[in-house]
Amino acid sequence: MITLYSGPLSLFSRKVEIALREKALPFERIMVPFNQTTGYDPKHPEVLALNPKAQVPVLSDAGLVLYDSTIILEYLDEAYPQPPLFPATPAERARCRLDELFADEIMLAGLKPLMHRTGPRAADANRRAAQDADALIAEDVLAGHYCELEERLAGREFFGSSVCVADIALFMSVLFSLRLGGPSLARHPALADWFVRLNRRPAFAAAAEEIAEADRRLSVPVVRR
Repeated sequence: MITLYSGPLSLFSRKVEIALREKALPFERIMVPFNQTTGYDPKHPEVLALNPKAQVPVLSDAGLVLYDSTIILEYLDEAYPQPPLFPATPAERARCRLDELFADEIMLAGLKPLMHRTGPRAADANRRAAQDADALIAEDVLAGHYCELEERLAGREFFGSSVCVADIALFMSVLFSLRLGGPSLARHPALADWFVRLNRRPAFAAAAEEIAEADRRLSVPVVRR
C-alpha cells in the first residue's frame, strides 16, 4: 500500500495526489495539520522522521520512502508505467521536465508574494503596504508567465501529446495563482481552455475541490479586484 503524507494547501502534495489518481493507484493519505498562522508548525513527527527537509509530500511504497514531488512523480511513472505521465521520446521527456521546472520554480517565485493574502493581515501598516506592493508586481510577472504558456500550448490540448507531469505541475501553479487573486485567464483563451479541460478530469477536479474546501476552513477570503 502506498502512503502519502500530504497537506491541505500544499501545492506539491496535490501534484502527487493528481498523479496517483490519474494512475488509479490506491493510497492511504495522512493529512498533516496546517493553519494560516503557524503553517505546519509543530511539524508532524512522522514527516520529521522521514524527510530531512521536514516537508510534505512524503511517499512510502513497500518500505521505500521518497520526498520531493519531482522525484516522487518520476518514481511513480517508472514503478507503475500505465498510464504514462511522461512522454515517449527523450526530447519530449526533457521538455516535460523543463515545463515542470517552470511551474515549480519560476512560477512559484511569482506566487510567493501573493500567499500572504490568505493569511491574517499584518498588524504593521508599513508591512501591509509593502506586501500589497510586492503582490501587484508579482501579478504582472505571473501575467507574463501566462503569455509564455499560451505560446507553448500552440493549439495543442495538453503540454505533451497527452496529459503529462508538465500539465499536472502547471495546472497547480495556475490554480494557486487564481486562488490567490492572481491574473485572470480571460486574455489567454488557449490556456483558459486547457485549464477547464484538465479540471474536467476527476483527478484534477478532486484536487481543486479539496483545496477550495480547505480554503473555506483555513484561509482568509481573498478580496477580488
